[in-house]
Amino acid sequence: MNDETIRVGDILRVSCAFTPTRVVKVSDWDMSIVWPWEQVDPDSEVRWDGQYAIPRRQGLSESRLSLFQTNPAPWTLSAGDSCSVGIPEQLVRVIDIGHFEISRLLGQLRERRKSRVVASVGGYPVEALGSLCAS
Repeated sequence: MNDETIRVGDILRVSCAFTPTRVVKVSDWDMSIVWPWEQVDPDSEVRWDGQYAIPRRQGLSESRLSLFQTNPAPWTLSAGDSCSVGIPEQLVRVIDIGHFEISRLLGQLRERRKSRVVASVGGYPVEALGSLCAS
């Protein structure tokens, strides 16, 4: 299956190798990490800060809303800590496909023209999955 044959309703097996990064800030509900797969586009009108927020509350349903996980677990981390981020292998269902110049909308350098919104096969909704991880 390639990028052009993926359709709404398809079941995909997704994963992303865990990649080293650093925790930037922590709140009661989430933590922000330096996003290791993108660079800020200095010419973009959007001022993305190069960070990505991950839910951090242990045991709450919100912590299952993200495909991405950290190692060690987010509720054990503090600002300045090193960790890794990735997607453990799992099955997802494609629930929507968008075609747009997503990198420009997000203020990122790497060009992406398609985003897939997926839901966990287990029933919990998850996030948009573009080409979030570099291969």
